Amino acid sequence: MRSMMLCIVACFLLLSAAAGEARENCTDCHKIAVSGVHAGVPCLSCHLSESDTLRDPASASGRAAGCVGCHKGYQALFGRPMATRVRETGFVARSFGRMDGEFFGKNCNSCHLQGCTDCHGGKGHEIAKPRDRDCFTCHKGYFVGTDYYGMAPREDSLRYQRGDTAYGEPFLKMTPDLHAEAGLTCADCHSMASLVAGRSSSKGCRDCHKPKLSVVEHRIAAHLEKMECWACHSAWAAQEYGTFYLRFAESPSKDLYRVRRELGAEEYVKSAYLRKQDAPPLGLNGRGKVSPIRPQFIGYFTDIRQDRAVWEENRLLAAEWKAFFPHTVRRGTVMCEGCHDNPRRFLFEPAADRIYQLQADGMTLPSFWDQSGQKVVNGSFLPAARYRELSKKTTAYRRAYLERWQKLIDHVEASSPR
Repeated sequence: MRSMMLCIVACFLLLSAAAGEARENCTDCHKIAVSGVHAGVPCLSCHLSESDTLRDPASASGRAAGCVGCHKGYQALFGRPMATRVRETGFVARSFGRMDGEFFGKNCNSCHLQGCTDCHGGKGHEIAKPRDRDCFTCHKGYFVGTDYYGMAPREDSLRYQRGDTAYGEPFLKMTPDLHAEAGLTCADCHSMASLVAGRSSSKGCRDCHKPKLSVVEHRIAAHLEKMECWACHSAWAAQEYGTFYLRFAESPSKDLYRVRRELGAEEYVKSAYLRKQDAPPLGLNGRGKVSPIRPQFIGYFTDIRQDRAVWEENRLLAAEWKAFFPHTVRRGTVMCEGCHDNPRRFLFEPAADRIYQLQADGMTLPSFWDQSGQKVVNGSFLPAARYRELSKKTTAYRRAYLERWQKLIDHVEASSPR
């Protein structure tokens, strides 16, 4: 009888030990409560093991190993441009990186995806769905995003660094995108599924809008067939012409050049020659359609040691443009002459019309609005022959021009009903 009792006690102790091993002990020491949609989820669902705990389940370096057990397939995000930064690193390698192999880490490494919590909370265990404006931690300033809400980068000079700030930067108030006014958020067009698949968006304009043929411009076949909708419907776009980086070494005068004291790496000062917020130039995107383009970037570099320039000042290292989609859509469009017979908008600025004399300032290019010495990295500039063709004043053009003016005088008509 006694031996039977001892056997029962031994079995009970073994079962208790097994149950103890199966129970999580994390909160015995870590007084942490998970909030949000993951409240109540066991710790080891994300951290995987008590003996070999995954310190950061959401990190890009670990391919979000603690997240993708449930959110399957989302590790693909870490192979997309948001995480790889392949476009940015490629640009730096062929431009400023030629002068400083550590340039990217010193000046460009503050953004881009480091882990799931960059968007889903970012405060440890306070995990939540991204809010609309969480995107603007990175998509701000000169990078498409905050323009959706009518925020444009201000000039560099301290005298302009005033007024309202957002995401750590003062901004110039501009007209917002009409979709923002209607209450649409980033996720309405940029779904997680599209980002995982490597697509920039999940919806196109015509998924929601059907062009009305009562609108003069929509009756011109070439407009609908050869142009992106946003080539006409982008009200404005932030543009930066001439991006200067000055590297200082043992130079007491560095602070005299620092136009924005809170920005820049320890040895660098950055400034822009000119910033604009009007209708952007036009070129061709990767699909061969007419699209807005802007400099990204026309980059100049000066190396200064002991307050003297080494070799040459303002060395041009890149003159690159990109086709892009300004998030500043409005119903109205520019008048016909905003594109037709407007050489500057296609980078065919006549020499006699130039205001900025760049070569006289030692800046290599004849003009920012001259295709010479510049390129579009994800498309091309409009060929000269094609520009000459679209600038012809045919009878059909004159008739449409007069009709456009008449409609403008009578009333402004919504072009694309939802």
